[in-house]
Amino acid sequence: MYSLVLQLIGMLFVILVASQLFTNALEHLGATLKISEGVTGSLFAAVGTALPETMVPLLAIFAGTANGQVNEEVGVGAILGAPLMLSTLSTCLMAFAVLRSRGLRGRVHPERSGFLRDLHFFLVAFAMAAAAMFVPESARYLRSALSLMLVLTYFLYILLTVRASQKLVGDGHGTEAGKRTFLSRLGLPENIYIILLQLGMGLALLVLGAKGFIHGVEGVSEILGISPLLLSLLIIPIATELPEKVNSIVWIRRRKDTLAFGNITGAMVFQGTLLPAIGIMLTPWAPRIEVLSGVLVTILAAAWLRASAGANGLRLWKLLVNGALYFGYLVLTLSR
Repeated sequence: MYSLVLQLIGMLFVILVASQLFTNALEHLGATLKISEGVTGSLFAAVGTALPETMVPLLAIFAGTANGQVNEEVGVGAILGAPLMLSTLSTCLMAFAVLRSRGLRGRVHPERSGFLRDLHFFLVAFAMAAAAMFVPESARYLRSALSLMLVLTYFLYILLTVRASQKLVGDGHGTEAGKRTFLSRLGLPENIYIILLQLGMGLALLVLGAKGFIHGVEGVSEILGISPLLLSLLIIPIATELPEKVNSIVWIRRRKDTLAFGNITGAMVFQGTLLPAIGIMLTPWAPRIEVLSGVLVTILAAAWLRASAGANGLRLWKLLVNGALYFGYLVLTLSR
């Protein structure tokens, strides 16, 4: 038990170091390519840091245990647990990170058009994925059509996000890099190759740290006797979403609100489209009560973010509501 706790602490330290490397390099990459913070956060950062939680359901489905039911439960739970964690606990933690400096009635100011685009795409896609749970497994053609629609939805999202980049840069929302890259401070030249090298190092460490953290969490859950579905819905996402949480906290404390939120909402779109498309095709994807209640809480949390997004940003206290939704779901699930 003590060795597992030490492993969790060690892997958390690796993730913290990796996040500093990754966010620093990503800012420089966005500035070098002259792209908006929306593209940098919602596409580059979101997809890059989504790798750990993307690997969990894929490994569970394709190379899991000899027990097919356990593999499917872990796969479905990991697919749906990630957006749940991002839309609730992750946004709440961002608020806590700046609560002291900005105050309970203070505001965060992500670039509004990109923030709303992310939420609109996520709400439509995730509702579509939820509806697919009620399609019988025997209706393969209908399930295939819904899965294809989710994939196409994500590619449309990429297209619109990239197309909006040039105008946003012109309006002052271009990605800006503050401090020099860490590698250049060691004496290396600061150019695109060094930026990509540092980015790759940070990303590799993020994946390594998240995988090690997941292994430790799984070991602790086995000792505590937690079911595979509950593990993948509640416990594993705490580990797999650490890169997004830490990156967003780093950015929001630097007042880079667009990057902070884009990292979260962009990952929500990625995980609300491509991963459910896989789940619909390769798992029973049925409306079990634990799964369906998690989906409803996720949609409610995303809808609350959308409703709270005013012209002058979001109040911090409204982000704390998302945290309350997560803990409400936690109590409801554990009390069953």
